[in-house]
Amino acid sequence: MSVLRFIRLTQALAGAAIVIMAMNLGGCSRGTTEQGYSPRVVAFGQPVPKGGGQFKLGSPYVVAGVQYVPRHEPRYDRNGIASWYGEDFHGRLTANGEVYDMDALSAAHPTLPLPSMVRVTNLATGQTIDLRINDRGPFKPGRIIDLSRRAAHSLGILRQGTARVRVRYLGPAPL
Repeated sequence: MSVLRFIRLTQALAGAAIVIMAMNLGGCSRGTTEQGYSPRVVAFGQPVPKGGGQFKLGSPYVVAGVQYVPRHEPRYDRNGIASWYGEDFHGRLTANGEVYDMDALSAAHPTLPLPSMVRVTNLATGQTIDLRINDRGPFKPGRIIDLSRRAAHSLGILRQGTARVRVRYLGPAPL
């Protein structure tokens, strides 16, 4: 084994160990920080492990008085408002146990299975990208998807913060 491969393997194992330790520690507490966010398990500037987590559909839940019912919807195809989320959540655990990376092509959706793949189209520009859904949200009226910073940039909505989009379910994503 070359030194470079050994270093990469060591870095990958260290990242996985951090995530596993954080998930175990999270089970010992109420699971959120004082802001109501999940614990930050990767510091800014550190590599964020990709994938992982678990398949999750979940039970119905209520946020701010609104009930959400997660379900598999193979024909999901809706238009609505997209927003994006970034630094406050970077390095924190997502709803399915992955680590949120604001520089990855990912998103949050209130009801689709985790992880899933969706195709998102900016209706004003026609720009389209495929994203991994690995978190829950957004929880603001009228919004149907919360994009990572990179996804928002790729769709041309980073500066204005929101845009009308079309979201189409493509199917489950691999862990």
